Amino acid sequence: MNTTVIKIDSSRSPKNKDGQKYLASGVRIGMRLWDEEPNTSAESVRDYEVVGYVLKGRAELHLEGQMVTLAAGDSYVVPRGARHHYRILEAFSAVEATSPPSHVHGRDEPHSR
Repeated sequence: MNTTVIKIDSSRSPKNKDGQKYLASGVRIGMRLWDEEPNTSAESVRDYEVVGYVLKGRAELHLEGQMVTLAAGDSYVVPRGARHHYRILEAFSAVEATSPPSHVHGRDEPHSR
């Protein structure tokens, strides 16, 4: 069993091409930070599950023909393999956990279902 403490300095964390900042990551779960201005993301399908918590702002999450509005204090789930996109309505920040970690083995690369 590995009992090593890992600390991540988020000012040095890598970002992906969509602007997500990768934070701490373990073997089975990864964490990332979204800081977005108003925009609409491309539709995507990912090979991991996402749970998120909105820190500030408002956005619409469009998922498999459903739409929910997200605001500060809301949490949400995007199931693995679900077709989805976000419409950011006002400056938006959210922390997400992905399982398995989104940034390993090309999981953040788009794929079709």
